[in-house]
Amino acid sequence: KAAEWYCKAAEQGYAEAQFNLGFMYDDGLGVPQDYALAHMWYNLAASKWSLSKGRDLTAKARDRVAKKMTPSQKSEAQKLAREWKPKK
Repeated sequence: KAAEWYCKAAEQGYAEAQFNLGFMYDDGLGVPQDYALAHMWYNLAASKWSLSKGRDLTAKARDRVAKKMTPSQKSEAQKLAREWKPKK
């Protein structure tokens, strides 16, 4: 249920929800593990977070998951992040 609510908030552009959803995809908590989606959500959160501490934490998480990814997964994650648009 948490993934559903984080997804709704993340899709509206809330950085904290994007970070939490990235964490869930990174570890496969309540959703299938997907490093590309984890990276995408971490990347989006890092770009939106208003506090530098949040940006740093999120950027570190993004970089950590990137080390587990193939070049193809990284490319897909970057494409997803570029094409992402918030839902109203």
